[in-house]
Amino acid sequence: MKVEYRRALIGELISEALAVAIIILIGDGAAAMITLYDPSPYAQAYWGVCIAWGLGVTIAIYVTGAVSGTHANPAVTLALAFFRGFPKRKILPYWIAQVIGGFIGASLVLQLYHPVIDAYNAAHGLTRATGGAAGVFFTHPGEHITPIHAFWDEVILTGLLLLGIFAITDEFNDVAPRANSSALMIGLLVATIGASAGYLEAWALNPARDFGPRLLAWLAGYDQAAFPSPENYWWVPIAAPLLGGTLGAGLYQIAVKPYLPSRSKSGAPGDTDMPVK
Repeated sequence: MKVEYRRALIGELISEALAVAIIILIGDGAAAMITLYDPSPYAQAYWGVCIAWGLGVTIAIYVTGAVSGTHANPAVTLALAFFRGFPKRKILPYWIAQVIGGFIGASLVLQLYHPVIDAYNAAHGLTRATGGAAGVFFTHPGEHITPIHAFWDEVILTGLLLLGIFAITDEFNDVAPRANSSALMIGLLVATIGASAGYLEAWALNPARDFGPRLLAWLAGYDQAAFPSPENYWWVPIAAPLLGGTLGAGLYQIAVKPYLPSRSKSGAPGDTDMPVK
């Protein structure tokens, strides 16, 4: 059994790393398209960037969902451990795999775009060390947004993300999408959050999405622009999604799940931490 468990866990961790790598390859690729080119192909169509990120999530779920469930986000892993019976001993390994996936995905984006990044920085009198084209890889506060304000923004937005994910994947929710369509709806949820609030601080929503690429960028010459980053911002996209995701999932468990009609008809227990799978 130990050998089987170890083999299954290895597969899950590979799946999680692959899922985040797919998301970052597509999402940071879209960020490169809007940042590095003038005129940008997304200049008058920001929704295209949002859809790219969302469909990146959808594709990642289709590729890896049958193996690990495609958490692809430490905030999702933590919420599932709190409320849906995900084994707590797997939290740290999943987190590490997810960050590795973010690093790999960002490495692929750097491989694709490094000549364009260097040309962009040269044309604008910038360097990697001063943060030139940093937005391709990691998030930062937008205009008029302080790090503390960004923290609470990310708490709210990640709370909305987990509220939606828990609703979409709840077997007792009769109006939730069924079978493989849930992957598309989760992708559209990510895209919609970006469309409504992405300019605030680039809607991280996911510690691995920010930390993995930020680590790659630091090693690739971004230095203090990546860590600790201006105004010591690096910790915000890590801590805020973990808190917000837990709060959003908890809100669903307390305010929605107990009142689902199909749950009452099924005679399911009244506790709020029954695993879905």
